[in-house]
Amino acid sequence: MNDAMTLMEVGGPVAGIVGGAAYLRARHPAAYWSTVGMPISTARLLGSYGSVMDACGLTVPPSRLRAWTTQALTHREVRPVPPRRGLIRPTSTGLRVRLRLAPGQEPADVAASAERLRHAWGVHGVYVDVVKPGVVELRLIGFDVLRKVRMPRRMAGDFLKVPVALREDATPFVRDYRAVPHQLTLGATLSGKSMFLRHLISGLARQSVALAGIDCKRGVELAPFAPRLSALVTDPVQTAELLPELIELMEDRYDLIKKRQGIAPSTPDEEVTSDIWGLPDEERPVPVVLLVDEVAELFLVATRKDEERRDEMVTQLIRLAQLGRAAGIYLEVCGQRFGAELGKGATMLRAQLTGRVCHRVNDEASAKMALGDIAPEAVGAACDIAPERPGLAVAGDTSGGWSRIRPPFLSLGAAAEVCRETADLVPDLPSLEPFRPDVPAVPVSAPTSLLKPLPATE
Repeated sequence: MNDAMTLMEVGGPVAGIVGGAAYLRARHPAAYWSTVGMPISTARLLGSYGSVMDACGLTVPPSRLRAWTTQALTHREVRPVPPRRGLIRPTSTGLRVRLRLAPGQEPADVAASAERLRHAWGVHGVYVDVVKPGVVELRLIGFDVLRKVRMPRRMAGDFLKVPVALREDATPFVRDYRAVPHQLTLGATLSGKSMFLRHLISGLARQSVALAGIDCKRGVELAPFAPRLSALVTDPVQTAELLPELIELMEDRYDLIKKRQGIAPSTPDEEVTSDIWGLPDEERPVPVVLLVDEVAELFLVATRKDEERRDEMVTQLIRLAQLGRAAGIYLEVCGQRFGAELGKGATMLRAQLTGRVCHRVNDEASAKMALGDIAPEAVGAACDIAPERPGLAVAGDTSGGWSRIRPPFLSLGAAAEVCRETADLVPDLPSLEPFRPDVPAVPVSAPTSLLKPLPATE
């Protein structure tokens, strides 16, 4: 009887602790990692580091001096040597540890064993970064950071650099227009393209840039951001009028650059430039970001007259994609599909869009349109995105690298409020003034009186 009471007294608190840990892991994974997961994974790493590295083939034979010393002093068997491990540094999402590679090893060897290390140490993911020659950093992620996205508190935002989403390795995905001038974003209906676009616009709205929008859905996507837009067109007819103005703006900026290049031979080399970023601050024109929503609408035609207009618009978009970077004009193209079946010029335009972001798509062909020509391995990952995770996407670049990303939730009202607050940052561009959207005045409600009205009398 006493033994049974003792088991009940001990088992009750233990069951409560186990149940509490299970609840934390399911509902609050970050709290579970900080209290339970981190100590367990750290103990596993410390206790099994040598054996795990040996099983993964990441050990090398010791040097002759080390082998002789081991045999002479300890009389033990000489075992292979794993990479030298640095201090384990905990983070809010995982662990970080640096490894000094042994002679003959390369970072690709460690990256190839990332999945084995993940299972051996009981973490959600393992990622490898090269710190310097011979030194890599393992980033162990303790839980799925894309299930409930929380952006890092410290993010490296700068001019024309906008943190818009979180990568699966818990680092921010930064849209850098200086490094990747043009980008293509594809995704089916309700896949999360609008959320990605909200973060992008709200981030650019706080900077000294001009925003122009082409929204052929009658403006329902971009109209809420009208206070911050320098231009907004809502159908192909208006688009055919806006694009020539942007082409002319680009050519004027090239004339400005040429004028700067025609200077005296005694001018220092650092003052000679081939783009607007080499111009002095007082002469540099403001960058322009052109946002194109549902790009396929620009390709669809019904009559011969529409076909001529389509060909002209596509040619102008291709020119902006090929030549706009040096003039400070950048393209952000969004759509559901974007392939050769849209018509002449579609493939050529897509080839100029360096950055690629692919949300959930309806078929594998759509994923190949976005990622097949730059990161073929990412096509399968894009096809595996579930409808229950809107916003989840695969981002690739021309280097062949790719990663899963997901932006945090941002309501349409919050993004529109940012654009209203930053409306004074709209630059003065006379050529785009005819396309400036009309912004209705915000009605001012009368203050509510705290005094009760007198009762009505005859």
